[in-house]
Order: sequence, then C-alpha cells, then structure tokens
Amino acid sequence: MKTVEIYTDGACSGNPGPGGWGAILRYNGAEKELSGGEAQTTNNRMELTGVIMALLALKESCIVELYSDSKYVIDALEKGWAWGWRKKGWIKSDKKPALNPDLWETLLNLTMQHEMHYHWVKGHAQNEYNNRCDALAVAMRDHYAGK
Repeated sequence: MKTVEIYTDGACSGNPGPGGWGAILRYNGAEKELSGGEAQTTNNRMELTGVIMALLALKESCIVELYSDSKYVIDALEKGWAWGWRKKGWIKSDKKPALNPDLWETLLNLTMQHEMHYHWVKGHAQNEYNNRCDALAVAMRDHYAGK
C-alpha cells in the first residue's frame, strides 16, 4: 500500500460565519493542494471537511498519515470517540448530541477504506505544511467573506 501524508486545516470568521479549509496531500515527492469553503459554517465543520475532501482525493486504499492542528478531529478519531457517538445514535457520553453527525458519518466511512495514523500538530508553529494549509483555509474564508 502507498503511504500518503495528509495535512489539513480549517478557518472560520465568526462561528458560525464564512469559512474555508485547506489540505495538502504528499506522496513520493509530489504534492497536491486542495481548498474550498462555505459562506455560513463553523470552524469544526471546516476542519472535518478538509479531512473528508483529502480522503476523497485518494484513488485507492492507502496508509494515511493524517496531520491536523484540530484536537476535535484528531482526538475524536484516534481515541475512538466518534465511533462511540455513532454507535449511540450520535449522542456523546455527556448525553448531549454530537455536533456535525453528517460530516462524522462521511469521515468514519472514509477512514475504513484506509490504514489511518493520526498526528496532532501545534497550529501556527513551525510546521510548513500546517502553515500552508492554514493559508489555503484563510484565503477561502476571506473569499466567502467577500474580502
């Protein structure tokens, strides 16, 4: 299986408000950048969408090294929380509804097609790929904000 590195980030102005996401896929020395956004969304929806769109870009099952500065995304996947929410009908352990079940459902289905490894990276630090994803996400957020 091919090993692909994926870096993702999301950005939102207001929460909710205009938002954007960015992703970089790296394989065998090649890089592909993806980005998009929405006029009315939340930061967490953009974080999830970045991961979803990156995984959708893969044409076959891969070993995926996923890097994100979103604890929401990394912890929910790595610690299995999202699988538990799904099993309980999208209810969290505190009995409150899990947010973004539509995106989580899609993301969980996509992760089952790959061998996933999760890595949290500190945002706005020295990781050049995380910083580039942030720039892509901010550019799309600004586009949807009319800037």
